[in-house]
Amino acid sequence: MKTLNKDATKNSAVVKGLTTLLADTYALLGQTQVAHWNVEGPAFFSLHIAFENQYNELFPAVDEIAERLRALDELAPGGLKTLASLSSISELPIEHMPAKDLVAHLIECNEIVVATSMELRKASEEAGDLETQDMVIARIQVHEKALWMLRSFLKNL
Repeated sequence: MKTLNKDATKNSAVVKGLTTLLADTYALLGQTQVAHWNVEGPAFFSLHIAFENQYNELFPAVDEIAERLRALDELAPGGLKTLASLSSISELPIEHMPAKDLVAHLIECNEIVVATSMELRKASEEAGDLETQDMVIARIQVHEKALWMLRSFLKNL
């Protein structure tokens, strides 16, 4: 038996969008964890905890996105090299840097994820895939909240 949902999204922009969102979210997870490990300075405690909260939220999101691909009968890509090749998120250099630079990098990363999500939201709407659209709208809300918090940290510095 074929489902409407599978037929509406098979080999479509939705699958490509989900794949990119998976890679971008995984990259953001990694970059947030690197920032968590390497943050220094007077804001260490608050940022260390904030970054940990953010990467802990991202881990189940990666799984949810991958499982959405599987629900559409597509394979979810994996492996660091593969996911990195599918993402446009750049990596932090491993060097001492001011906390504000870590925050600025995570702002850029979250903006990329929001842009990817917006494209996927539109593609899923056009494909009639309300389930993917619903998931992506929730992801946009999470990243917009993270952006608000990160941008708030940088105000008046």
